[in-house]
Amino acid sequence: MVSNAEPFHPDDFLAKIGEGRTISSYRKGQTIFSQGAVADSVFYIQKGKVKVTVVSEHGKEAVVAILGKDEFSGEGCLAGQPKRIATATALTECEIMRIEKTAIIHTLHTEPEFSELFLAHLLARTIRVEEDLVDQLFNSSEKRLARALLLLANFGKEGRPEPIITKVSQETLAEMIGTTRSRVSFFMNKFRKLGFITYNGKIEVNSSLLSVVLNDLPQIKGGNGK
Repeated sequence: MVSNAEPFHPDDFLAKIGEGRTISSYRKGQTIFSQGAVADSVFYIQKGKVKVTVVSEHGKEAVVAILGKDEFSGEGCLAGQPKRIATATALTECEIMRIEKTAIIHTLHTEPEFSELFLAHLLARTIRVEEDLVDQLFNSSEKRLARALLLLANFGKEGRPEPIITKVSQETLAEMIGTTRSRVSFFMNKFRKLGFITYNGKIEVNSSLLSVVLNDLPQIKGGNGK
């Protein structure tokens, strides 16, 4: 018996509106989902960058992730989280697919290709969280800032850093690496003077910035405080 069903392609599933899947546009600064809201769906970023933040009981905000194209967010609902534990905000204009919990669970159960893709995402996210924790525990704020800038520039994905088109404030960078805005300003100026980054309406990160992460170069030792 020949099946008339069309073959499943994960890229098509994540690109087109369908049962349990909608696509919305978000302007810069618009909230995608809020901490404490019902967790009933997973979001897939088709275009743009998203900031994920958590606010403590005392009102202190921390940036826990900056997500980009082809990344998922809100997947905690699949592990039984009834409420969102973070807020996701568009850092740029975004195109984002919302996949209802029931729809993504069904697809994970029935489509091995999608399950492999989603598992790869979860493993990459876990590795990133572990690296972030090690970074916070053992590296200076200077190294943490260098790593954050390289990640924002997608270093390693295509072999060379890209311009950071998103205008990321120094306050956001400070929240990302757990330091003060004044320290971020100090190190950004130092990186620019050393030729590691350039400003021209946007931040451009040079591959040489990687040396800050990998080595304690003599010319940058003087300012790497917490």
